[in-house]
Amino acid sequence: MPLVPMRTLLDHAAENDYGVAAFNVNNMEQIQAIMTAATETESPVIVQASRGARGYSDDNYLRHLMLAAVELNPQLPIAMHQDHGNSPATCMSAINMGFTSVMMDGSLEEDGKSPASWDYNVSVTREVVNAAHAKGVTVEAELGCLGGIEDGHGAGLSGEEAMAHLTDPEEAGQFVKETGCDALAVAIGTSHGAYKFTKKPSGQVLRMDVIREIHKRMPDCHIVMHGSSSVPRELIDIINQYGGEIPETYGVPVEDIQEGIKHGVRKINVDTDNRLAMTGAVRKALMEKPAEFDLRYYLKPARAAMADVVRARMISFGQAGHASKVPMQTLDEMKRVYDLATA
Repeated sequence: MPLVPMRTLLDHAAENDYGVAAFNVNNMEQIQAIMTAATETESPVIVQASRGARGYSDDNYLRHLMLAAVELNPQLPIAMHQDHGNSPATCMSAINMGFTSVMMDGSLEEDGKSPASWDYNVSVTREVVNAAHAKGVTVEAELGCLGGIEDGHGAGLSGEEAMAHLTDPEEAGQFVKETGCDALAVAIGTSHGAYKFTKKPSGQVLRMDVIREIHKRMPDCHIVMHGSSSVPRELIDIINQYGGEIPETYGVPVEDIQEGIKHGVRKINVDTDNRLAMTGAVRKALMEKPAEFDLRYYLKPARAAMADVVRARMISFGQAGHASKVPMQTLDEMKRVYDLATA
């Protein structure tokens, strides 16, 4: 089975009221962890790479790792997604490398740091949509700005500053209409990274009401939640127990994500939780055997720790058990769908 358009997965999730976790990858072990969990839970898969990941691993290595994942797991529908593309050029380079979905994050200017104007966001997003849909490729866009920074991308807004850049539900409908994007990432008070909230988030700082209002206005819109790692206390504790120094911090509770799924959230980005799990496992392994220098010794438990997190999210978000039910749709078939929609 070839890589599939992400739109295929999101449409099926919408039709069956579940969400699909999207996991960031940088290397082989992370891809293996995702595939292990997906196979065990029979889940559709979204694997995504940021610009930082593409630079770290090199596009060709990453592409062939993904092709290996597809070859070894023909029973799974797998989408390969560019996370936080900063320009049409970045998105087109991903498409040319075989990505089946791209995010044009026009909420920030091309520097990936400065909040952009409405006109700029609409213009670059529409440009990518036109080019991507001509090839059957899915496009995710963003309206509003999240806090924090991910792989150098982000305005670096504090939690309080990010509250001034939440997605406006009324503007969201106009934006989707003007751009034709397939999915919309919304800003509801979350941040990239581990340091999202200094205390368990309430409705004042995690604005789930924004998601409910957008879904009410646009019931057919595929909503995306970024910065949605839950930052489990037990993962922080393992890191700190074995020499780490991560201060008290809180993520997005799984139950809030599940509430979002009831109101149109179809894609949920998870990265920090996996990094925490792998880091804790590596620290533990090296602390227990400080003379060990075989990479396999500590990467095996790291891979298993990430698989545990991925498995738990796939089950919690409801995607488990749906792999065989997702229609097998190629990029060419999706292109014809787009062509009919614009005819």
